[in-house]
Amino acid sequence: MDLGIKTRVALVAAASKGIGFAVALELAREGARVFLCSRDEKRASEAAQKIHDETGATVAGIGADVTDDQAVEHFVNVARERAGRIDILITNAGGPPASSFAEANLEAFRRAFELNALSAIRLAKLVLPGMREQKWGRIVNITSVSAKQPIDGLLYSNTVRAALTGWAKTVSNEVAADNVTVNNVAPGYTLTGRQDELAEARSRALGKSKEEIIASWATQGPMGRIGQPEEIAAAVAFLASERASYITGVTLQVDGGWVRGLL
Repeated sequence: MDLGIKTRVALVAAASKGIGFAVALELAREGARVFLCSRDEKRASEAAQKIHDETGATVAGIGADVTDDQAVEHFVNVARERAGRIDILITNAGGPPASSFAEANLEAFRRAFELNALSAIRLAKLVLPGMREQKWGRIVNITSVSAKQPIDGLLYSNTVRAALTGWAKTVSNEVAADNVTVNNVAPGYTLTGRQDELAEARSRALGKSKEEIIASWATQGPMGRIGQPEEIAAAVAFLASERASYITGVTLQVDGGWVRGLL
């Protein structure tokens, strides 16, 4: 299926590895012109080169910390100056640390909100005016299934991802008439470096090995396995496409059936 995004200009945040990289690669395969960022400029450039070598697409890697106002503005400005416009925004960031409420502190809540809510809001604030003016735009936030079904031990993620979901639903209604959609993709357990970190934290808390923790996650969903970054990327690319023009304000979990709710 042709997703209808050939020549579209896409920004992908935190895309030097993991799900972000898989999304940037998928959009490049569909013919989009991709600008990706990472806190490490060298890793961003290497990721961009790797995607270009595989797809032949125009890809640029830019150093930018998504929690830094000036760095994010520079990222957006570079893309706009080189490509003339921005059509697609994929927001993404690493997750906050595992914690229970007894262990939590207010400063960590602030950092989590900055990382996993304000980072997306900051980017959207910069690109939405142009999208509305050109009467076409797609914003997809990569969040977590914890926004729909809280995960034990992930207090910060459970709290902040839900906040971003509420923001996205509200903004989607404000911009829908301008042919701009705002959606979320909520990955379940996915084979990335982030899952290794969470497995380490759970293994310490429960006195089990990291391998046992990962195996237990695989058995929690009906499919009996953990997802691959490419599977998340496919869903993101669809929501960022012309084919998804009548879908907005939704949170789509890509989790092998892990979430038990009906909606």
